[in-house]
Amino acid sequence: MGGDQTQHVLWRIQNGELEGLNPEAVVLMIGTNNAGSSPADDIAAGVEAIVAELRKRLPESDILLLGVFPRSEKPDATREKLQKVNARIAKLDGGKVHYLDIGKAFLQEDGTISKEIMPDFLHLSPKGYELWAEAIEPSLSKLVDEKS
Repeated sequence: MGGDQTQHVLWRIQNGELEGLNPEAVVLMIGTNNAGSSPADDIAAGVEAIVAELRKRLPESDILLLGVFPRSEKPDATREKLQKVNARIAKLDGGKVHYLDIGKAFLQEDGTISKEIMPDFLHLSPKGYELWAEAIEPSLSKLVDEKS
């Protein structure tokens, strides 16, 4: 959903959003919408809580946990905050949680983000979504193929 923050996703999971589902894998990328109002530790704690709830409710599903994507045209304080979030949530990697940071796929060589990828330097364009899909496809395929 647009504008989702970690607490919104957690509430929906705790209140039936996953009832009756048993996916082979879950792809999770959440936290960027918390960046304007929350410190890095709070954002990371929200992601950790979501992962814990997913593990509890979907014990057979693998989780492909994506690092929070970079945002802003150029490196700035918000990107630094999200790098701290990613450093902390990367520690969740292991077992059925598979951390993957694909943020560099959206960056130019000089660290900027092109309007062609993120027109407002936050939301992905169709080309940005293609880059996202291409970046996670090998990892996601591996998780699903292992269950076949």
